[in-house]
Amino acid sequence: MSWRTVVISKSAKLDYQMGYLVVRSDLTTRIHIGEIAILIVETTAVSLTCALLSELTKNKIKVIFCDEKRNPSSELMPYYGSHDTSMKLRKQVAWSDDIKKSVWTEIVGEKIRNQAKHLKEYNDKDAELLMKYADEVEYADETNREGHAAKVYFNSLFGMSFTRTLDNSINSALNYGYSILLSFFNREITSSGYVTQLGLFHDNMFNQFNLGSDLMEPFRPLIDRCVKQMNPVKFEHDEKREILSFLQSEIKISGRREVIGNAIKIYTRSVFDAINEKDISIIKFYSYEL
Repeated sequence: MSWRTVVISKSAKLDYQMGYLVVRSDLTTRIHIGEIAILIVETTAVSLTCALLSELTKNKIKVIFCDEKRNPSSELMPYYGSHDTSMKLRKQVAWSDDIKKSVWTEIVGEKIRNQAKHLKEYNDKDAELLMKYADEVEYADETNREGHAAKVYFNSLFGMSFTRTLDNSINSALNYGYSILLSFFNREITSSGYVTQLGLFHDNMFNQFNLGSDLMEPFRPLIDRCVKQMNPVKFEHDEKREILSFLQSEIKISGRREVIGNAIKIYTRSVFDAINEKDISIIKFYSYEL
Protein backbone atom coordinates (compact mmCIF):
# COMPACT_ATOMS: atom_id res chain seq x y z
CA MET A 1 0.00 0.00 0.00
CA SER A 2 1.36 3.42 -0.93
CA TRP A 3 1.93 5.74 2.00
CA ARG A 4 4.83 8.11 1.33
CA THR A 5 4.44 11.81 0.57
CA VAL A 6 7.61 12.74 -1.33
CA VAL A 7 8.51 16.43 -1.55
CA ILE A 8 11.15 17.69 -3.99
CA SER A 9 12.17 21.10 -2.62
CA LYS A 10 15.42 21.89 -4.47
CA SER A 11 16.97 21.59 -7.91
CA ALA A 12 16.93 17.98 -9.08
CA LYS A 13 16.47 15.62 -12.00
CA LEU A 14 13.84 12.91 -11.60
CA ASP A 15 13.64 9.75 -13.66
CA TYR A 16 12.40 6.16 -13.50
CA GLN A 17 14.55 3.04 -13.27
CA MET A 18 13.49 -0.55 -12.56
CA GLY A 19 10.50 0.29 -10.39
CA TYR A 20 12.14 3.21 -8.59
CA LEU A 21 11.83 6.98 -8.62
CA VAL A 22 15.41 8.22 -8.88
CA VAL A 23 16.12 11.71 -7.54
CA ARG A 24 19.44 13.11 -8.72
CA SER A 25 20.60 16.19 -6.80
CA ASP A 26 23.59 16.65 -4.50
CA LEU A 27 23.01 13.00 -3.71
CA THR A 28 21.13 10.30 -5.61
CA THR A 29 18.07 8.92 -3.82
CA ARG A 30 15.96 5.95 -4.92
CA ILE A 31 12.38 5.44 -3.72
CA HIS A 32 10.26 2.48 -4.76
CA ILE A 33 7.24 3.60 -6.80
CA GLY A 34 4.96 1.29 -4.81
CA GLU A 35 5.61 3.24 -1.62
CA ILE A 36 4.62 6.65 -3.01
CA ALA A 37 1.10 8.06 -2.57
CA ILE A 38 1.83 11.69 -3.42
CA LEU A 39 4.74 13.43 -5.14
CA ILE A 40 4.98 17.19 -4.58
CA VAL A 41 7.36 19.06 -6.87
CA GLU A 42 7.79 22.18 -4.77
CA THR A 43 10.28 24.05 -6.95
CA THR A 44 10.35 24.96 -10.64
CA ALA A 45 14.04 23.98 -10.79
CA VAL A 46 13.18 20.33 -11.44
CA SER A 47 13.20 18.27 -14.63
CA LEU A 48 11.28 15.01 -15.06
CA THR A 49 11.33 12.32 -17.73
CA CYS A 50 8.23 11.25 -19.64
CA ALA A 51 8.95 7.67 -18.60
CA LEU A 52 8.64 8.70 -14.95
CA LEU A 53 5.40 10.62 -15.53
CA SER A 54 3.95 7.60 -17.33
CA GLU A 55 4.80 5.24 -14.45
CA LEU A 56 3.46 7.67 -11.85
CA THR A 57 0.17 7.83 -13.76
CA LYS A 58 -0.04 4.05 -14.13
CA ASN A 59 0.44 3.64 -10.38
CA LYS A 60 -2.21 6.28 -9.59
CA ILE A 61 0.31 8.46 -7.78
CA LYS A 62 -0.90 12.01 -7.27
CA VAL A 63 1.66 14.49 -8.63
CA ILE A 64 1.34 18.11 -7.51
CA PHE A 65 3.36 20.86 -9.18
CA CYS A 66 4.09 24.16 -7.40
CA ASP A 67 4.70 27.60 -8.85
CA GLU A 68 7.64 29.95 -8.34
CA LYS A 69 6.25 30.84 -4.88
CA ARG A 70 6.19 27.14 -3.95
CA ASN A 71 2.41 27.05 -3.77
CA PRO A 72 0.44 24.22 -5.46
CA SER A 73 -0.60 25.32 -8.94
CA SER A 74 -1.48 22.16 -10.89
CA GLU A 75 -1.53 18.40 -10.72
CA LEU A 76 -1.13 15.40 -13.00
CA MET A 77 -4.49 13.82 -13.82
CA PRO A 78 -4.84 10.53 -15.74
CA TYR A 79 -7.40 10.22 -18.56
CA TYR A 80 -8.52 6.88 -17.13
CA GLY A 81 -8.20 5.91 -13.49
CA SER A 82 -10.15 2.65 -13.66
CA HIS A 83 -10.75 -0.15 -16.18
CA ASP A 84 -14.48 0.69 -16.23
CA THR A 85 -14.21 4.46 -16.46
CA SER A 86 -16.64 4.67 -19.40
CA MET A 87 -19.36 2.88 -17.43
CA LYS A 88 -18.69 5.01 -14.33
CA LEU A 89 -18.93 8.19 -16.38
CA ARG A 90 -22.31 7.15 -17.78
CA LYS A 91 -23.49 6.51 -14.22
CA GLN A 92 -22.15 9.86 -13.04
CA VAL A 93 -23.92 11.77 -15.79
CA ALA A 94 -27.16 9.96 -14.90
CA TRP A 95 -27.02 10.72 -11.16
CA SER A 96 -30.38 12.28 -10.26
CA ASP A 97 -30.66 15.73 -8.72
CA ASP A 98 -32.54 14.20 -5.81
CA ILE A 99 -29.78 11.82 -4.72
CA LYS A 100 -27.09 14.46 -5.30
CA LYS A 101 -28.96 16.95 -3.12
CA SER A 102 -29.58 14.31 -0.45
CA VAL A 103 -25.88 13.45 -0.27
CA TRP A 104 -24.94 17.12 -0.24
CA THR A 105 -27.31 17.66 2.71
CA GLU A 106 -25.48 14.93 4.65
CA ILE A 107 -22.08 16.36 3.74
CA VAL A 108 -22.99 19.89 4.88
CA GLY A 109 -24.43 18.65 8.16
CA GLU A 110 -21.31 16.59 8.88
CA LYS A 111 -19.00 19.49 8.04
CA ILE A 112 -20.78 21.80 10.48
CA ARG A 113 -20.75 19.11 13.20
CA ASN A 114 -16.99 18.71 12.76
CA GLN A 115 -16.55 22.47 12.99
CA ALA A 116 -18.57 22.46 16.20
CA LYS A 117 -16.47 19.63 17.66
CA HIS A 118 -13.35 21.59 16.83
CA LEU A 119 -14.61 24.68 18.67
CA LYS A 120 -15.60 22.49 21.59
CA GLU A 121 -11.93 21.62 22.10
CA TYR A 122 -11.45 25.25 23.15
CA ASN A 123 -14.63 25.30 25.27
CA ASP A 124 -15.98 27.86 22.84
CA LYS A 125 -19.63 28.74 23.47
CA ASP A 126 -20.24 28.99 19.73
CA ALA A 127 -19.84 25.20 19.48
CA GLU A 128 -23.45 24.85 20.67
CA LEU A 129 -24.63 27.35 18.05
CA LEU A 130 -22.91 25.37 15.31
CA MET A 131 -24.49 22.15 16.54
CA LYS A 132 -27.83 23.94 16.31
CA TYR A 133 -27.02 24.97 12.73
CA ALA A 134 -26.13 21.35 11.91
CA ASP A 135 -29.52 20.18 13.19
CA GLU A 136 -31.23 22.89 11.13
CA VAL A 137 -29.71 21.89 7.79
CA GLU A 138 -32.56 21.41 5.33
CA TYR A 139 -32.68 19.50 2.07
CA ALA A 140 -29.88 20.77 -0.20
CA ASP A 141 -29.07 23.31 2.54
CA GLU A 142 -31.63 25.70 1.09
CA THR A 143 -31.33 28.02 4.13
CA ASN A 144 -27.53 28.19 3.78
CA ARG A 145 -26.66 26.92 7.26
CA GLU A 146 -23.19 26.19 5.88
CA GLY A 147 -22.55 29.87 5.16
CA HIS A 148 -23.88 31.05 8.52
CA ALA A 149 -21.81 28.42 10.33
CA ALA A 150 -18.62 29.37 8.44
CA LYS A 151 -18.82 33.00 9.55
CA VAL A 152 -19.34 32.08 13.21
CA TYR A 153 -16.72 29.34 13.05
CA PHE A 154 -13.83 31.32 11.58
CA ASN A 155 -14.48 34.36 13.77
CA SER A 156 -14.50 32.13 16.85
CA LEU A 157 -11.37 30.31 15.74
CA PHE A 158 -9.18 33.18 14.54
CA GLY A 159 -10.81 36.37 15.90
CA MET A 160 -13.63 38.71 14.97
CA SER A 161 -11.44 40.66 12.53
CA PHE A 162 -10.53 37.53 10.56
CA THR A 163 -11.92 36.92 7.07
CA ARG A 164 -10.92 34.35 4.47
CA THR A 165 -9.99 37.14 2.06
CA LEU A 166 -7.17 38.56 4.20
CA ASP A 167 -3.60 38.20 2.94
CA ASN A 168 -1.94 36.70 6.01
CA SER A 169 -0.10 33.60 7.19
CA ILE A 170 -3.20 31.90 8.54
CA ASN A 171 -5.02 32.10 5.21
CA SER A 172 -1.86 31.05 3.37
CA ALA A 173 -1.65 27.97 5.59
CA LEU A 174 -5.36 27.19 5.19
CA ASN A 175 -5.20 27.57 1.41
CA TYR A 176 -2.12 25.35 1.17
CA GLY A 177 -3.69 22.68 3.38
CA TYR A 178 -6.98 22.76 1.49
CA SER A 179 -5.21 22.45 -1.86
CA ILE A 180 -3.30 19.36 -0.69
CA LEU A 181 -6.50 17.92 0.77
CA LEU A 182 -8.31 18.54 -2.52
CA SER A 183 -5.59 16.64 -4.37
CA PHE A 184 -6.19 13.62 -2.11
CA PHE A 185 -9.85 13.63 -3.13
CA ASN A 186 -9.13 14.15 -6.82
CA ARG A 187 -6.88 11.12 -6.71
CA GLU A 188 -9.59 8.93 -5.22
CA ILE A 189 -12.26 10.23 -7.59
CA THR A 190 -10.24 9.50 -10.72
CA SER A 191 -8.89 6.17 -9.45
CA SER A 192 -12.52 5.12 -8.85
CA GLY A 193 -13.31 5.86 -12.49
CA TYR A 194 -15.23 9.12 -12.12
CA VAL A 195 -14.45 12.64 -13.34
CA THR A 196 -13.79 15.59 -11.07
CA GLN A 197 -15.57 18.21 -13.15
CA LEU A 198 -19.15 17.03 -12.45
CA GLY A 199 -20.05 17.90 -8.88
CA LEU A 200 -22.96 17.38 -6.52
CA PHE A 201 -23.38 21.00 -5.45
CA HIS A 202 -20.38 22.86 -6.87
CA ASP A 203 -21.06 23.68 -10.50
CA ASN A 204 -18.51 26.29 -11.52
CA MET A 205 -17.68 26.12 -15.21
CA PHE A 206 -14.14 27.29 -14.43
CA ASN A 207 -13.53 24.70 -11.68
CA GLN A 208 -12.31 21.37 -12.99
CA PHE A 209 -12.48 19.91 -9.48
CA ASN A 210 -16.14 20.48 -8.60
CA LEU A 211 -16.68 16.96 -7.25
CA GLY A 212 -13.52 17.05 -5.14
CA SER A 213 -14.62 20.41 -3.75
CA ASP A 214 -17.91 18.79 -2.69
CA LEU A 215 -16.51 15.67 -1.10
CA MET A 216 -13.70 17.32 0.86
CA GLU A 217 -15.99 19.58 2.94
CA PRO A 218 -16.21 17.43 6.11
CA PHE A 219 -12.40 17.09 6.12
CA ARG A 220 -11.68 20.83 6.06
CA PRO A 221 -11.83 21.13 9.89
CA LEU A 222 -8.81 18.81 10.07
CA ILE A 223 -6.75 21.43 8.25
CA ASP A 224 -8.30 24.17 10.40
CA ARG A 225 -7.23 22.24 13.49
CA CYS A 226 -3.66 21.92 12.26
CA VAL A 227 -3.42 25.63 11.39
CA LYS A 228 -4.96 26.69 14.70
CA GLN A 229 -2.37 24.64 16.57
CA MET A 230 0.45 26.05 14.42
CA ASN A 231 -0.75 29.66 14.80
CA PRO A 232 1.74 30.64 12.07
CA VAL A 233 3.31 34.09 12.08
CA LYS A 234 4.87 33.18 8.72
CA PHE A 235 4.15 30.50 6.17
CA GLU A 236 7.26 29.05 4.63
CA HIS A 237 9.08 25.73 4.22
CA ASP A 238 8.80 24.48 7.82
CA GLU A 239 5.11 25.34 8.09
CA LYS A 240 4.33 23.46 4.87
CA ARG A 241 6.17 20.42 6.20
CA GLU A 242 4.11 20.58 9.39
CA ILE A 243 0.87 20.44 7.40
CA LEU A 244 2.13 17.55 5.26
CA SER A 245 3.19 15.72 8.42
CA PHE A 246 -0.23 16.33 9.97
CA LEU A 247 -1.88 14.70 6.96
CA GLN A 248 -0.12 11.46 7.95
CA SER A 249 -2.13 11.44 11.20
CA GLU A 250 -4.68 8.75 11.97
CA ILE A 251 -8.42 9.24 12.35
CA LYS A 252 -11.17 6.76 13.11
CA ILE A 253 -13.47 5.51 10.35
CA SER A 254 -15.46 2.27 9.95
CA GLY A 255 -14.55 1.26 13.48
CA ARG A 256 -10.78 1.40 13.01
CA ARG A 257 -7.96 3.92 12.86
CA GLU A 258 -6.64 4.87 9.44
CA VAL A 259 -4.22 7.49 8.17
CA ILE A 260 -6.09 10.43 6.69
CA GLY A 261 -5.33 9.39 3.11
CA ASN A 262 -6.86 5.93 3.62
CA ALA A 263 -9.84 7.44 5.45
CA ILE A 264 -10.45 9.66 2.43
CA LYS A 265 -10.47 6.58 0.20
CA ILE A 266 -12.99 4.77 2.42
CA TYR A 267 -15.24 7.82 2.72
CA THR A 268 -15.10 8.73 -0.98
CA ARG A 269 -15.98 5.25 -2.17
CA SER A 270 -18.82 5.06 0.36
CA VAL A 271 -20.26 8.26 -1.12
CA PHE A 272 -20.20 6.73 -4.61
CA ASP A 273 -21.91 3.60 -3.25
CA ALA A 274 -24.53 5.76 -1.54
CA ILE A 275 -25.28 7.64 -4.76
CA ASN A 276 -25.39 4.59 -7.00
CA GLU A 277 -27.54 2.62 -4.55
CA LYS A 278 -29.62 5.68 -3.59
CA ASP A 279 -28.99 5.05 0.12
CA ILE A 280 -27.35 7.86 2.10
CA SER A 281 -27.01 5.62 5.17
CA ILE A 282 -24.09 3.93 3.38
CA ILE A 283 -21.88 7.03 3.72
CA LYS A 284 -18.98 6.45 6.12
CA PHE A 285 -17.90 9.62 7.89
CA TYR A 286 -14.79 9.78 10.06
CA SER A 287 -14.71 10.36 13.80
CA TYR A 288 -13.27 13.81 14.42
CA GLU A 289 -11.12 12.91 17.43
CA LEU A 290 -7.50 12.33 16.43
